[in-house]
This record gives sequence, structure tokens and C-alpha cells, in this order.
Amino acid sequence: MQALFFVDMGRGDAAERLALFCGNRIIPGAARPFFDLLVQGVLACRGQLDRLIEHFSRNWKVTRMSGVDRNAIRIAIYEMLRCDEIPPKVSINEAIEMGKKYGSEESGAFINGILDSVHLALEAGEIGLEPVEDIPAVPMPEAAPISPRQRPRALPAMARVRGKPGVVKKTRRSAPAGS
Repeated sequence: MQALFFVDMGRGDAAERLALFCGNRIIPGAARPFFDLLVQGVLACRGQLDRLIEHFSRNWKVTRMSGVDRNAIRIAIYEMLRCDEIPPKVSINEAIEMGKKYGSEESGAFINGILDSVHLALEAGEIGLEPVEDIPAVPMPEAAPISPRQRPRALPAMARVRGKPGVVKKTRRSAPAGS
């Protein structure tokens, strides 16, 4: 979600922004294949995903949606349409939780409404993604192993300000032991 949000919110080439993101984040080795699948798949199908979102969102253009909502929905729809091993309800619930945690107070209900409609249409065989022959490989550098001394300090946590949709503030968090 963070990688897609970073690519989505910036200007310029998606591949360059994704490479920049991956060069500054450590993605655990076990999660890397799934990360690559989701990020590259969503980026390759973004136009199709956005058309589906607009079709089911009733009076909302994708460009008017918050970045959190838009990317959580994109990921969930991609998983429902391309990741057979993930039950649709799991994708929907994960997207709702991301919206509740990182979006506005209304994000969970907004995301749920769209994804439920998409799920019903998928179950009825009314929608799908057009085949993508070659998902372009976006160069994503491997993270170099770092020693505990080289590890950066923890970034400040972000918390949503109650009563102010979309507003976040930094919260203090203690540095990890041994830093």
C-alpha cells in the first residue's frame, strides 16, 4: 500500500518512483515475491482498475478519492480478480482495515461499499480484467543487508486526528532497543 501510495502521489515516472521507494525501504525477503506481484500487477492494470472503481463508486471520480482509499481499493480489486488463492472476503476486509487505520473516518464504509459491489459483480461473472500479456518489470533494487549499527532510527508513527478526516499528526515513539 505504501509503495503504491508513494508512486500515486508523486509526479514523474512510476518505475523511477517505485525504485526510489524500494531503495529506501527494507522489504522482508519472505514478503518480497508477494510485494512484487501486487505492486507490479496493480501498476500494470491501473487504468482498468480505475475504470472499475469509477463504475462502482457512483458519482466519484478516482482522482477525487483520497490516495489511501484509491490504493486500498485498487489492491483489493486486483487480488479479487488475479489472486485466486486469496478469498475475496479477505481482500475486502484488509482494504477496509487499511482505510480505517490510515484514511478518514468514512474510509472504511466507502471502501466497503465499492468492494461489495465489485464482489457481487465478480460472483455474477459480470466483470474481469483484460489480459495483460507482459506486466512490465519495474526495477526494484534488492535491499543490502545492514548491521544493527547502520539501522536507521524508527520513523515517527502517524496517527489520525479524531474528528478531522484525512488529517494526521506525528506521535512520539521510543527508539528500538539497541539503537
